[in-house]
Amino acid sequence: MEQQDRYIRFDWAIKRLLRQKANFGVLEGLLTVLLGEEVKIIELLESESNQQTIDDKFNRVDIKAKNSKGEIIIVEIQNTRELYYLERILYGVAKAITEHISLGERYYEVKKIYSISILYFDIGKGDDYLYHGQNNFTGVHTGDRLEVTTKEKDALVHKLPAEVFPEYFLIRVNEFNKVAVTPLEEWIEYLKTGCIRPDTTAPGLEEARKKLIYYNMSTEERHAYDEHLNAIMIQNDVLDGAKLEGRIEGRMEGLEEGLEEGLRKGRIEIARNLKSMGMDIAAIQKATGLLPEEIQRL
Repeated sequence: MEQQDRYIRFDWAIKRLLRQKANFGVLEGLLTVLLGEEVKIIELLESESNQQTIDDKFNRVDIKAKNSKGEIIIVEIQNTRELYYLERILYGVAKAITEHISLGERYYEVKKIYSISILYFDIGKGDDYLYHGQNNFTGVHTGDRLEVTTKEKDALVHKLPAEVFPEYFLIRVNEFNKVAVTPLEEWIEYLKTGCIRPDTTAPGLEEARKKLIYYNMSTEERHAYDEHLNAIMIQNDVLDGAKLEGRIEGRMEGLEEGLEEGLRKGRIEIARNLKSMGMDIAAIQKATGLLPEEIQRL
């Protein structure tokens, strides 16, 4: 008999369970340890990416929330490789900004955006498991940071660009290979392994131990969850094979061409599997990037 303390993967929890106000504390805990300040979620915001079914959104899971400061937080989980991921998260941030300012409103109403990407694929070179980027304007000759002065409510207010421009966090889950000591490390350990230590005091994880137990789900929910895990395993296995094939072809015909061909074959194989599972053409196109006519021929 399996142990009772089997926990639901975070990508599934964020899609199904953490959208409930009673469970906001779990997500608030992750954001608190990541941003280094207490975060309170006021409400979840809807967008075209907040889909509920596997057909609508196969590869990634998004949540868009507003915190107590009125700032917007986007959390996105990506299970498999996407060639233009950086461009897509930039687009997602830009879209969030424009979604939350109405025509005719002052630029003062532009919301600060935090973009948090939890990645289960190799996005590139780098030794760390957490990367953070934000906009700063630094003097080319002096090295000082620009501070902008604005007038708000008849008072002069000094702002750093980082207080206005978006911030990006890339969590490379698979690169975490250490004993978890800090609350942030405990969170990354959970994201990677699904394990939560019994004596955890990390914000959000103690609540997750109570609310994300696998056996608390109904039989139907457990079945859907298990199918979700199987689909991810299929994708990863196929892509791993594609990478190997690409490396082999690369040695024979040129590395770049071989990798590209290997990845394409991998996408075709994924599309074939998803089609056999009954997924519609539009959803398969989102997951693989193939053209509809290519998918129909499979």
